[in-house]
Amino acid sequence: MAATDGTRRAGHRAAADAAQTGAAVDGPDAPDPDSAGVRGFLQVSPEVADALREGRPVVALESTLISHGFPYPENVAIARDSEAAVRAEGAVPATIAIRDGRLRIGLTPHEVESLATAPGVAKVARPTLAAALAGGGWGATTVSATMIAARAAGIRVFATGGIGGVHRGALVGPGATSGSLDISADLDELARTPVVVVSAGPKLILDVALTVEALETRGVPLVTIGSDEVPGFWARRSGVRSPIVAATTEDAARIAATHLRLALGTGMLICAPVPAADEVPRERIEAIVEQATAEALSGGIHGAALTPWLLARIAELTAGTSVRANEALIRNNARTAARIAARLGS
Repeated sequence: MAATDGTRRAGHRAAADAAQTGAAVDGPDAPDPDSAGVRGFLQVSPEVADALREGRPVVALESTLISHGFPYPENVAIARDSEAAVRAEGAVPATIAIRDGRLRIGLTPHEVESLATAPGVAKVARPTLAAALAGGGWGATTVSATMIAARAAGIRVFATGGIGGVHRGALVGPGATSGSLDISADLDELARTPVVVVSAGPKLILDVALTVEALETRGVPLVTIGSDEVPGFWARRSGVRSPIVAATTEDAARIAATHLRLALGTGMLICAPVPAADEVPRERIEAIVEQATAEALSGGIHGAALTPWLLARIAELTAGTSVRANEALIRNNARTAARIAARLGS
């Protein structure tokens, strides 16, 4: 039986109090017991804490797009647009970042500006979370670190741009040699942290089919809104069939609510295709990705340098249309996540 509104609000109040104090809390809306240590590092903004305590919808937003996704001042503009899109749907945005040894849940406009202009900000994922907290200064949370912080704070919905996945050649390299094993930590985080993640799908620089298979193996539901194919970030379609299709955002929210009530321990990935007016058609972007990938291979670009190089080269080859698609899908994902959060009751 679903929780009553009163029971749910009581659970949210307990979760919010626990997030601020680090105390344990029981119940279906409680942060994961495994998050008890993380809660000791949280610093929740008054606005977010009040919303959680009152059972109002909250949407987590990552901070890597501020520090690494766009140059200044475009990074500040897209961060503000994302928060505005969440607010327009009646939810409270909680941009998450690390500063001075604390996981900050909700940034002020001044803090967003400070992060956007800070030099040498590290990208923080689960493997580097402890080092970032111990090191002080600013750290920008990726998908995995944002999910960890959101769960610890009691936030159930998180909006990002694209999701990481299995890179091309990760399993078998050129000439049937051993692969690079370059597989995003996002996938394992979705398998272990029960947060609903809204994205525009995997970037087409990845192996989308293997990414979908990896999520299925890990027990992570992948739901696409309004399409029978998984979106390919810049493109509305990837050529890979979606395991689950929701006709509307409301249908996706119902699936998400049921998944969270089942308490299976896994997250859920909801894919919202980029708005049609802003997409780069699949045929065009695939040809450009193939060209950029070949150039990277011939130039010896690999490892951590590969993805940022590919994204920059793709932006050049598309004359900036890939960047405009990226901006549009980030706003759309924030809006979609807020609608889902409202349907979940928080």
